[in-house]
Amino acid sequence: MTVLAILQARMSSRRLPGKVLAPVFDMPMIQRQIERIRHSKELDKLVVATSTERDDDAIAALCEAIGQPCFRGPLDDVLGRFVGALDSHGPADHVVRLTADCPLIDWTIIDRCVREHIAAGSDYTSNAIVRTFPDGLDVEVIRSEALREANAEARDPESREHVTPFIHSKPDRFQIIHVTQPDDLAALRWTVDTPDDLNFVRAVYASLYERNPRFASDDILDLPFGRRLAPTSN
Repeated sequence: MTVLAILQARMSSRRLPGKVLAPVFDMPMIQRQIERIRHSKELDKLVVATSTERDDDAIAALCEAIGQPCFRGPLDDVLGRFVGALDSHGPADHVVRLTADCPLIDWTIIDRCVREHIAAGSDYTSNAIVRTFPDGLDVEVIRSEALREANAEARDPESREHVTPFIHSKPDRFQIIHVTQPDDLAALRWTVDTPDDLNFVRAVYASLYERNPRFASDDILDLPFGRRLAPTSN
């Protein structure tokens, strides 16, 4: 079984433009995330999927500078971009979808999701639909043929932009596995959409990276500020 991880990235974030290249411990945030993903034992290859827009030239340039494979496709049709990346950097039996606003991603959780997905013969496996992990540790594993079916049939903008709704909204058609843990940490926020989120990530790296560059989720939870709650909406 061949597993291709695709890390989607763009500079034009609505809430925090350019965040993927914001410095985190003297390195662009996306490079820090790539470093963490590369610790995975279950991934055969990683490709960054960015857009063909001029704003995203900087992402492609960084990838070239660090020797990271990169594919460029449509900005808003991210589903089409994923299939383009699969065609260009495959073949692969399964695709792992990751997003570049999660620089605290835990490769052990990536590996668990991949193993459970393959063992079950699943079409789609994720820890993000039935959420018990912190926001920012999201992993989706998709059988490549299911991804191609979605690309051929999905028409609505949400399915094109968010890649997987066509699949995970059809449990009668696709076999779906939800990866959960006993300790429900769904209220914790470890993703990056705001300056406060970015400051949290920088604080985590400042506290943990030098003594353990491979720090994992439990190490973050042990920090005095690690159990950071998502803001409540009124």
